[in-house]
Amino acid sequence: MRFKHFLQGFAIVAIILTIIPFIAVNYWWIRIFDFPHLQLTGLTLLALLAYFLRFEIKFYGDYLFVFALGACFIYQLSKIWTYTPLAPYEVMEIRNTGADETIKIFTSNVYQHNKEWSKVADQIKKYDSDVLLFTETNKWWVNKLTNVTKSKYRYKVSVPLENTYGMLMLSKIPLLDTKVRYLVDDSIPSIKAKLKLPSGDLIQIFGIHPTPPLPQKNPTSTDRDAELMKIALDSRQSDLPVIVMGDFNDVAWSESTQLFQQISGLLDMRKGRGLFNTYKAGNFILKWPLDHIFISADFRFVDMELGANVDSDHLPIYAEIQLYPKGKSEQIIEGPSKSQLEKARDEVEKARSENTRKEH
Repeated sequence: MRFKHFLQGFAIVAIILTIIPFIAVNYWWIRIFDFPHLQLTGLTLLALLAYFLRFEIKFYGDYLFVFALGACFIYQLSKIWTYTPLAPYEVMEIRNTGADETIKIFTSNVYQHNKEWSKVADQIKKYDSDVLLFTETNKWWVNKLTNVTKSKYRYKVSVPLENTYGMLMLSKIPLLDTKVRYLVDDSIPSIKAKLKLPSGDLIQIFGIHPTPPLPQKNPTSTDRDAELMKIALDSRQSDLPVIVMGDFNDVAWSESTQLFQQISGLLDMRKGRGLFNTYKAGNFILKWPLDHIFISADFRFVDMELGANVDSDHLPIYAEIQLYPKGKSEQIIEGPSKSQLEKARDEVEKARSENTRKEH
């Protein structure tokens, strides 16, 4: 009987952890449960299988537990299913790559207090990307990375900060109309620029690193969500092909990132290919995708992989894409509804109101 009670308690925990993210508030202790859907899927399946060890056919309560656990498992699995190789691609592949239209991208959260800059340098050399984006770069990191890249990467946007939100974008391809913007918080920068490809085509690129919901500084996800919505609205209004990259401090399947995709119309190369968990490096259990490269339908997929551990808490991520605008109509996702657009604008206004209140 004690074992049966233990199984029931285990089942209740799995059910509660599944239900918590449905609570429509943005406090950190609620939104944190958006992250571990992979782990919760395994936990719920384990609870379901274990419950059958003491399942009693004549006890109707057991049917209720099994039904609830089964529903939770299906829901959890549905959140990550599209990021498995069993799901269809959202970004179609291209085989015949053209050098003038191909872009190699590498982004890495280096972790400001990490001193293993040579490991990052090794990854830069290995992937030999056209565009690099680094987050958590202070003056020390900017100096190190600039020194090892200056011979190849002539174009630079540098925002060294000591608050773990510094940013550095380097490019072999000309960067035009570069802007450093503080979209929500005057200490959290983002980068907006245009890439001019050898073919002459222009690409709109955004580098972002919104602040996560944390009990110490941001007890809600309001600022993060507002920055994502601002970038999404910018991307939607762009007449150019768009790339958005960086540490989103949010998982691919969360409501906020899904809304970001719906508003922006950008595509996720992970879908149909794998989770590509960038966080937490070196931890085999607590892993989820926090670093992202989203692209507009003008592009096709060539390659994507995780980089090696550089002693950061994030793994780098690399992608190679090709501009292929004539195939754009074959992979456009459904546009946002009126209510989704209103929600995005509400998120932006909510952050503005909260930050104004903090200032006073």
